[in-house]
This record gives sequence, C-alpha cells and structure tokens, in this order.
Amino acid sequence: MSSSKFDHKSFLTNLTQRPGIYQMLNETQEIIYVGKAKNLKKRVSSYFQKQDHSPKTRAMVAQIRDIQTVITDSENEALILENQFIKKYRPRYNVIFRDDKTYPYIFLSNEAFPRLSIHRGRQTRKGNYFGPFTGSTAARYSISMMQKLFLIRQCENSVFKYRTRPCLQYQIKRCSGSCVGIISQEEYAKDVELVRLFYQGKNDSVIKVLNERMMKASEALEFEKAAQIRDQIIQLRRVLEKQAVQGSDSDVDIIAAGIKEKTGAIFMLNIRNGMVQGSRNFFPKVPKDTSAEEILESFISHFYTAPQNELPSEIVTSHELREAKAIAEQLSEMRESKVRLAHKVKTSRAGWLAMAKRNLNEMIIAKLASKNHTQKRMQSLMDELGLDRLPLRMECFDISHFQGEQTVASCVVFDQGQAKKSDYRRFNIKDVKEGDDYAAIQQAVRRRFERLVREEARLPDLLIIDGGKGQLNQAQKVLEDLDLAQEITLISVAKGTERKAGMEQIFFPSEAIARRLEEDSLGLHLIQAIRDEAHRFAITGHRGKRDKQRRTSVLEGIPGVGAKRRRAIIQHFGGIQEVLRAGVNDLKQVDGISESLAQTIYDQLH
Repeated sequence: MSSSKFDHKSFLTNLTQRPGIYQMLNETQEIIYVGKAKNLKKRVSSYFQKQDHSPKTRAMVAQIRDIQTVITDSENEALILENQFIKKYRPRYNVIFRDDKTYPYIFLSNEAFPRLSIHRGRQTRKGNYFGPFTGSTAARYSISMMQKLFLIRQCENSVFKYRTRPCLQYQIKRCSGSCVGIISQEEYAKDVELVRLFYQGKNDSVIKVLNERMMKASEALEFEKAAQIRDQIIQLRRVLEKQAVQGSDSDVDIIAAGIKEKTGAIFMLNIRNGMVQGSRNFFPKVPKDTSAEEILESFISHFYTAPQNELPSEIVTSHELREAKAIAEQLSEMRESKVRLAHKVKTSRAGWLAMAKRNLNEMIIAKLASKNHTQKRMQSLMDELGLDRLPLRMECFDISHFQGEQTVASCVVFDQGQAKKSDYRRFNIKDVKEGDDYAAIQQAVRRRFERLVREEARLPDLLIIDGGKGQLNQAQKVLEDLDLAQEITLISVAKGTERKAGMEQIFFPSEAIARRLEEDSLGLHLIQAIRDEAHRFAITGHRGKRDKQRRTSVLEGIPGVGAKRRRAIIQHFGGIQEVLRAGVNDLKQVDGISESLAQTIYDQLH
C-alpha cells in the first residue's frame, strides 16, 4: 500500500510494445480501471502525456499508484481478457454492463421430435438457440406463434413419452400430435426446419415451401389440407407485416447511446434481412464524466465477445467513434469477414437510427423519473421515521410455513430503493419448535449477520422484520449479541388489527407504542414494497421445499427404494401423480426397478 505518486517514466522505460491488458491500481491496491492495447507502451504512455483528457480520465490518472500488465498474443485475445477482468473486478472507472445471460432465448431441442422452450443462462445443451428476446413475454409470444403456424410441441419430455391420446393442444390445432404418432418423424422434421428458417429471417423460403405444400395438396384433391396451409400462409404474412420495416435485405445492429444526470443508457435495434427482429436496452454503470462515445466504444468492444451475441456485417452508431477503425478491425477478425461501422447513414438506416434515438430518449426519461421517485420515497422514509441517514441499503426478513412445517425464512435486499435480487437469501429453519416464528426469526437474522460480520460485508442502513414486537425483540437480541445494535436501525412492520394495506403498525425496539404513517406516505409505500417482496420470496421458497417433499414423501419408507431410486422414479414419470397412476408393468420400466420391486411399490402405493 503506497500513497506516493506513481513514477510513470520509470515504468514506461521497460514496458513492452506487444498487445495486452493493463490494470490501474490506487493506493489501497484496488483495481480502478482495466484497459486493452494493441501496443501496451504506446497506450499506457498516452495517459501521462499533456493532452486534452476528459475530467474522468484526469481524476483516474491522479489516483494511479501502480500499473500491472498481462501480455497477450493478439489484440483480439486482449479484448476477451479485458472483458473477463472487467466482469470479475468491476473497476470504478470502467463502464459496467449487465450480464447478457438474463435475456431469454428460444431453445429448439435436438431430438426425434424437437420441442420449443424458453432458455436463460449458458447455452450448453445440444440444439438451436434463437434470440435474445427483450423479455419472457416476447419469447412466450413467439413460441405461441410457432405453435399456431407450425404445430411444434411445447410439452416436457416426461409428459410426451407417456401420452396415450392427444392433449388439448392438439384439439385446438396448436400441436400435430407427435406424441401419439399422428404425424411421422419425417413430416414433423419438415415443420421444424420451417421454424429454423423463420428464426433465421429466411421468410421468403418459408412462404415458398408452404406454397409448394398447398399446391401439392390441392393437386392431390386434399382440399381441407390445402385450406389449412393457406391459412398458415395468411397468418405468417400478417406476422411479417407487423415486423416489417422498409429497407434492404441487410443484417445491421443500430446502437444509440446517451447519458443524462449520471444515467447512461443504450438502445439497440437488431435488423435481420431488412426487418426488425428485436430490440434491447441496457443501463450501464458509468463513471463520472463519461461521454456517450465512450459508452458506445466500451459496449461494442465487449458485447460481441459473448458467443451468444450475433455479430452482423454492419453496425450503425448514434455517435462517431474515435476508435472506430480499430474496433472494426477487431470485429472483422472475430467474424472472419468485414464488419462496417458507420454513424452517418441515409434512407432506411437513417430511419432505423432515428427510431433508436427516440426510444433511447424515452428510456432515459422513464429511468430518471423512476430514480427521482425512488429518491423521494427514501427521503420520505428517513424524514417520517426520524432516521439519522438515508436508508440506501435495506434488508427485510419474513417467515413462511404451513402448519408449522417446512419453515423457510427470506431475506430480501433493496439497494438505492430498488430490489437487488443477487443479494437475496433464503434460510431453511432447523431445530426450531413447529410454528415458533420468534425462534425462526432469531435463527435467520443470526445466520445472516454472523456471516456479514465474518466476511466484513456491507451492512444495511435499515433492517425491517415482518411481524410485531415479539419478532422485533428477537432480531434486536441478535444485533446486540453481535455489537451491531448501534450501527443498524431496526424496525418491524405489522399489518394491524384490520390487516389492511395502509394500516401498518411500525415498531421500534425502544418504543412501547407503535407508530403509524399516513396511507399515502411515500415512505410507507417503500416499506410495503420491500415487505411484500420478502413475503413473496419466502412463500416461493416454502412452496418449493414443500413440493420437493411431496414429490418424494409417498415413496419414502418403501423397502428397497432409497433416495437414488426415488429420483429415478420421479424423473421417469415426471411427477408423483403419474407414479400413482402407473401399473406394475409401467414401474418395472424404470432403470433399477425389478418386477418384484415394482410389485412392492405398487402394493405400498395402493
């Protein structure tokens, strides 16, 4: 740890001119910035030359006490490594983007009769991934459309395998009945190929194939079938009309960036084959005095390194990029074909760019309005409860159980007035008398704060317990035991005798009488929001625990059926209801289940 000024001249003397990344550290050895370079010496030295740096860069350079480098074989490799380091260390002077894994994709499985489903996260399963979509609603709509147009199944394999007659989806003409052999594997594969072509934007090919099918059916005097295909074509054309934007058959990403009142935003339009295939927005964490051009350069350099993000042949940006030539070269190397970057465009591209800018402006206005409202709610809560500081970080605990069983405690976190789901935690309550909410709260709060203290993690400004004075006292005891009672403001919230929203009672450890806030109080609305979120999170955790127990409880205690066989049975049938319907012949089809054991299981269940 050093507070002395960084000797950049000595450092630069021996610095290599090869490509790589550089990490800038401050006096506490915190990494404050990570960058990449084609020539490390040239790039790093530029920070210390007398030129017109932005206020952000000047502030960053003033904090440098050390620079560490990692040499790579190419600039492209440096770009990938830079992206990994930024995600790992989240340096304060880098633009930080949300991890793209949160966006949903549509997954088309790779099996005899493929199914469509929504997928998030790493793409490890064999099959086709289409997207990303702006949200689960858009993805579900797209799957529903594919069902109507091409009758592709959506059901889970555990259901598909054991159907003996067509389900309701077949009756309402949203499935071809592949589970019971109504359509052959060969014919089903043709429909699946149309889905692939559609998501690849090859809509003319899809319509051409459907027209050929219609003509063939008509020539074979299969007029009902021909009419069904005609309806498919009509529906498909309507969908395409909604998507269409006048333009050439191009693959282009239109990216607009802006910043206002420390709020940075990016809006992206994805154009494939001259049609808008989707849009996405990002709210990156931006350092002070960051420009829109810097946001764009950082976004483009890192977004396309993720394998799930398709790299088009052209990218149109709302601002001219200083490093446009270098970025285009990097992207072209990644794509293995030329990628064009442009900001001055005409005709259809100008229209798309104008659309992106309009959407960007609306996004920023809405985000700022939400921020201002959140700030007002926190300020109101501080004023009305007499808190000594703004409750920037709040945690709330709730307990859920059913008749005292499968007790689960939830802890939800609000940061800057917004839910921070990555910090949520659930606790399975152990060794507590059934229905003892007081002991459950004490156990959950103790486990949570013992860990925060042990890891020297950030403590909440305000701790909220869903409950009355009894639950509050249990939490207060934990804070006192851990010497945290003076550091954290603690309250509990009870719904009151009428149990109506707006009639909540708020308890403080040092006060015998509960407080009440006005029904229209912004501070009360913030308390209600975090309390309701804690309740929701506790309920879903409890249901999951209860359902898990139900799935296996009827099989427990059967001789010869241990945990491994119970899992095999549940996986084979897809649920306990199907197990209960199964006969001896069905049960013995499960791996590891003999005929005699199948008979034992059947006898025990019936």
